[in-house]
Parts: sequence; C-alpha cells; structure tokens
Amino acid sequence: MLELNDENFEQVLQNAEKPVLVDFWAQWCMPCSILTPILEKVAEDYKDRLILAKADLDALPNMAQKLGINQVPTILLFRKGKPISGFIGVKPEPILREILDKMLLGEAIQGYQEYADQHGLRLNQDRKAVETLVSGLLANEKKYKARYCPCRRVTLESPEEEKKICPCQSSREEIEKDGHCYCGLFVK
Repeated sequence: MLELNDENFEQVLQNAEKPVLVDFWAQWCMPCSILTPILEKVAEDYKDRLILAKADLDALPNMAQKLGINQVPTILLFRKGKPISGFIGVKPEPILREILDKMLLGEAIQGYQEYADQHGLRLNQDRKAVETLVSGLLANEKKYKARYCPCRRVTLESPEEEKKICPCQSSREEIEKDGHCYCGLFVK
C-alpha cells in the first residue's frame, strides 16, 4: 500500500499504471479506523485492477485543501492523476464492492472513450450496451488478467491470444468494412 504526502502525491498518481484508490484519513478519525481493514481487504481482491494508497490529512494539508477534502474518511479514485469518482464515509464490504465495481466500470469506459477520440472513432451510442460490453471486458480481465474482447473466444493456448485484447487487432478492419467492430463497442 502506498503512503502519500504533499511531496509525492501528484507524481505517484500521474505515473501509476492502474487507477489509484486514495483513502484520505486521519489518526484521530474513528470512522477511518473502522473503514481501513474493510478497504484493505477489498483492495487486496482488486489488486490487479487498482492500487490502494493512504493519505493522512496531517501529512498532506496542501493537497487536501487543493482537492477540497473536508471530511474523513474520503475515498477518491484517480486516473492519470485526476480524481474521477469517490465517496465519503464508512461503507460495509458488500456496498464498498458495488461502489468499486461502478467506479472501475466508469474508469474503463472513460479509457475506451479516450481511445475512440484518439483514433477518430465513437463509442456505441447505446450506453447500456457500452456498460454491458465493458463489464464483459472487466470480467475477462479478472478471469484472464487481460481485457479480452467479450465477442472472441479465449483459450490462452496460443500467443495469438494477445490480438484479442480490446481494442483487438481485428477491430480497425471490421470498423472500416462494417462501420463498427464485431462486438459493437466502437463505431465509425
């Protein structure tokens, strides 16, 4: 688990290869001491998808002020150094897992939107379809350690399997030919 302070906060979050879940806490905060073991347990289960970091408010007063952290515990999910989602207060483990799943789904959709923007594409306009497809990608990531396209069969028996990681190598050709990739996540 990462310990953040005013000196390393921005650099750590901007250079992280995965989303960073930051627990803003204080030693004098009783709800923080209740949430910490729950958060650590859940974060261990999500370690392939995110990084857990702790930020003691007394160790980073400037950053806490900059982010407007006025209550603890405050939990924020950062992507490329920017907060994208969060919550305040203690949550039971099942609720915390639901919140994290929604936060990570939103983070993944944002990443695919950025890919689409960079490559002159669009995401499917049907938000429910996008959420379903990206949920499938995240399930494959959990199962296979990579976001294999949900529309492709994965056996993990061939080095060719890497071509099936979304956005898969076939998608550009499919988009040019049909106006969308096979699963319909990306469209022209």
